[in-house]
Amino acid sequence: MNRSIRTLTLALMASAALAGCAKKAPKSLPPDPVAASSTAADTGMNPAGAAVPGSQADFVAVTQGADTIYFDTDKFDIDSADAASLQTQAQWLQRYPAKRATLEGHADERGTRDYNLALGEKRANAAKNYLVSLGVDAARLGVISYGKERPIALGSDEAAWAKNRRAVTVTVD
Repeated sequence: MNRSIRTLTLALMASAALAGCAKKAPKSLPPDPVAASSTAADTGMNPAGAAVPGSQADFVAVTQGADTIYFDTDKFDIDSADAASLQTQAQWLQRYPAKRATLEGHADERGTRDYNLALGEKRANAAKNYLVSLGVDAARLGVISYGKERPIALGSDEAAWAKNRRAVTVTVD
């Protein structure tokens, strides 16, 4: 009998100790991201559905898909199609001199993480250097490499890899 009381007492103490470790619910939860209302500054769109001038939505609309340039396997050189896209980007950036942009470098899934991060950085820097050669102030342009960490196309075939070997210009502010 003494042994069962001791076991019961230990079990109750253990459950009380664990109950004290339980996470408490926060007093107020953050809003649901889907349910939260977005402003024109968040979406880049005005209430009529048109892009706000100088926003990322405006940049994408004006460049008509030229916000992204694509590369060949293991390459980071700017070809004539890339040059045309970057010229369109430079014109938009010159129209909005207070805007800054980040050039994101990406790679396909092949290769090591370190290799792809380095390749993504070379691709982003190649795009940045070309924009600078077109008259965009280098201080307005940032560079980041995501390597193979943010694929836009899933799959292990040439079509998916070709879409993932890219540099994307994203406006900031």
